[in-house]
Amino acid sequence: MGEDRSRGPAPQSVLINNDTSAAHQRGAFFGRRKGHPLRKQQAELYQQLLPKLSLDLESDAPRELAALFSFRPAKFQLEIGFGGGEHLLHEARANPDTGFIGCEPFINGMAKMLAVISNEKIPNIRLHAADALYLLEWLPAASLDRIDILYADPWPKKRHWKRRFISDENVARFARVLKSGATLRFASDIDTYVEWTLVRLLRNPDFLWGAEKADDWRIAWAGWPGTRYEQKALREGRKPAYLEFRRL
Repeated sequence: MGEDRSRGPAPQSVLINNDTSAAHQRGAFFGRRKGHPLRKQQAELYQQLLPKLSLDLESDAPRELAALFSFRPAKFQLEIGFGGGEHLLHEARANPDTGFIGCEPFINGMAKMLAVISNEKIPNIRLHAADALYLLEWLPAASLDRIDILYADPWPKKRHWKRRFISDENVARFARVLKSGATLRFASDIDTYVEWTLVRLLRNPDFLWGAEKADDWRIAWAGWPGTRYEQKALREGRKPAYLEFRRL
């Protein structure tokens, strides 16, 4: 789930401009883009269904995100790095009146998502199969009600910390696309990344961490379905933290 340790972006056919500016380099995805070869049906869905659900970042963003869906959603949520899609699919099924955008560059994770969307005819998910940075810069200001970043790659070695997705620049991007009163949720089982994230969110004046006691970040959110990566972390003795911030 999230920017897990094996995920990576999509093939060239679905990538937008390969911008090499300093801003894009700071937020660019790092990691493997493909795992095992796709099965025939997965490859067909990747070629046929993904273009229908993908956001066209080469065009101007719509003034209202409702234009991306076949109905008029009451709310809009973004999950950055959905991995195998367990959490995003759970949320989409439980909240049919919400429009969801899922970002996942790892080809195999996207293929799993496409298979479920196809089989269940899920209507309220749109997809982005490349670096989330481009998506954050494309989305209209104050357009989202929530952003979820779950079990992002912690890049534990100090020399790799600059690769972490949570950065001051990206926190500013979150603030731009979230509505006033909207929520940013972050989950991780790596203490150093939790601390890293807290520092960067707390020093941004646009966000408020409302935790008052330890249980506010040690206990999962109501309705939380868990993820495969979280289960692995728990088996290995790592305790997750669940951070929630409000956009002021």
